Formats: sequence, structure tokens, C-alpha cells
Amino acid sequence: MRQPATIKDVAQHAGCGVASVSRVLNGSGPASAALRKRVLAAADELGFEFSEIGRSLQSSTTRTIGCVVPSLANPVYADAVQGAQETFQAQGYQTLLVCTSYNAELELNAIRTLMAKQVDGFVLTVSDALSSEGLKSIQRREIPHCLLFNMPPGNEESWSVDDRSAAKSVADAFHNAGHKHVGFLALKFKTSDRARQRYEGFVEGCAICKMQKPALLEINEDSQNLTELLQGFLTENPTLTGIFVSNDFLALATIRSARKLGLKVPSDLSIVGFDGIDVGTMVEPSLATIVTDPKMMGSGAAGTVLSIINGTSKPAQPDPEQSFSFRGGGSLAPPGAERTDGEKAATSSPSNNPTQKNAEIQPERST
Repeated sequence: MRQPATIKDVAQHAGCGVASVSRVLNGSGPASAALRKRVLAAADELGFEFSEIGRSLQSSTTRTIGCVVPSLANPVYADAVQGAQETFQAQGYQTLLVCTSYNAELELNAIRTLMAKQVDGFVLTVSDALSSEGLKSIQRREIPHCLLFNMPPGNEESWSVDDRSAAKSVADAFHNAGHKHVGFLALKFKTSDRARQRYEGFVEGCAICKMQKPALLEINEDSQNLTELLQGFLTENPTLTGIFVSNDFLALATIRSARKLGLKVPSDLSIVGFDGIDVGTMVEPSLATIVTDPKMMGSGAAGTVLSIINGTSKPAQPDPEQSFSFRGGGSLAPPGAERTDGEKAATSSPSNNPTQKNAEIQPERST
């Protein structure tokens, strides 16, 4: 098998020195038009390509960035990663992506692996920014990094939504629709500090609106028994008429489970999500939700990392109060008359009702 051409081969073919070839191919110094033409022609003819390993050893940089997110099943993270990747690519950086499945141990191992690969920086969403061992490792090594969606502890850089204020606006929306007792459904707080902050803001918002404290249901990311958990939650809270779900992906699954229990959304149970993914506008009823801009946030986080690496000005972040907006939808409405007298909603399964089956929402995990 033919051995790859070396820079020395290019120099010999072009009739010049190795240093001249390096200057031309790196664009790092002066070279005449004739020399440049000979070197480029020789490199093309020989099929020469720079070794990225050799380049990184010479420059002490790998031109790679570690990107760590919990999951790509949730379209929010997919959009954010795309925004970050496009920004890095425009500056000649490649993105190494790892998903951690909302698992702190996997998160730590992923960060350690990326550090071993000597990435030049990180954009990352961690389970809990206050306790993440992986984040602490990055901090100790002083690797350029920026959090994504996490509220920043201390002086950390982060592109995130004002989760507390956004959750308060959801409480306002429920109150304005006439709800008095609502719930909050989310991934376990130990795996998502975003969910915890949204709950805290929601509790505060409900208190301001003089509503009952919201009931809480925490689930695992891989919970396969959401319908059963929802049934138990509603049985324990018979006066509950609405649920704020911590993300749209989970909200759509909750609507599906509610329908399996024979509940009508929104007349029996109103549901509000968080994120504003596009599919929420394509289902019936449309999903009421908090709308964010994850692609912009991913791009902003990437720009912040590049600014730290290059010593340039950081990109300006939007006003926290403008990092979200509330979008009304068909999944939020005043409580049905049958629910206002404190009676428990029906929780029988509509397994024999083909019309109900056909109406179920089926969110795609591949988005």
C-alpha cells in the first residue's frame, strides 16, 4: 500500500525547502506567487494532507471542543448542539459530542474522556452545576468552557433561560385561566437543576397568585410507566386541574398518558410545557408552553468559549426577562365544570375506545 506523502515529499516535488512548504500551506509567512503555485500543485498531485496530530503537537491545540449534553432525544438539546457546532465550524473547530443520559457518573466519565483527548474547550449541560464533579475538574484545569441551560454558580459563564421567572409566568397563565390547584411533573431534581429551578419559580408564582402549593411528581428519565405514575398522582391529588411539565417532550408524553386514562385535555386536565419545540404546534390540542431559542443559546455558548480561547470580547447575552416567552395553546383552558366541585377525574382506561386511541399524541424520539 502506498505510504502517505510527507511534507518533505512536497518540498522535493516543488523544488523548495520544508519551511517554505509549511509557510504556504499554513499561510503563516511570506511566499511569492510562483512558489505558492508550485507548492499547492505539488501537494495536490501527491495527495498531501496535514497530520492533525502533528499540527496539534506543534501548536499545543487540537482545534476540538467537547460538547456534553444529557440527551439528543429532546429536540432542545439537538438544536442547541447544532447552533454550537455551526459556530465552532465557522472558526475551524470540530465538535466532539457526548450524551450523558442525565447520569452524573456518565457525565464525569465523559468529561474525563474529553479532557484526555485534550479538547481546547467545553460547552456543556451538567446535571447540577453546584455539585458536578466533571465541572469542578474543568475548573481546576482552567479549560475554557461555558455552561448551557444551567444557571451559573459564582462567576461561571452560562447561556441559560431565567427558569424561575419563566415558571412564574406559567403560574400566572394557570391563574388567569381559573385554576386553583395545579401540579408540577419533572425529571428528578438530582438529575436536572433546571427542573428544580422551574419548580421553585412555579411554587413562588402560585403563592403570589394565592393558589394552592403545586403538587410534585418527579420521575426518572427512562420511566416507562408514566401512565401508571400519572394515575397515582391524580388519585393522590383529586382537586388538581392542571399540570406544568418541565419540558415539552415530557409534556407531550403526559398528554398521551392522560388520554390513556380517559381524560380529555384540556377540559379534564390542562397541561403546559417548557421549551417551545416545533412539534408542540403540530399536535391537537396545540401545546401551551414557554418558548426559548436553544439554537441561539448553543451558538452563544460556543461564541463565549471561542472568546475565552482567543482573548476577545464575549458575545452579548439577551436580557434574562427576554430569554423566554409564553405561548398559549389548546392544552390550557379553564377547568371543566365537572372538575370545579372537587370531584376526582375519571381515570379509567379507554382501551376499548378506538376513537380515543387514534387521538393519542405520539411524539417522535428521533427528533
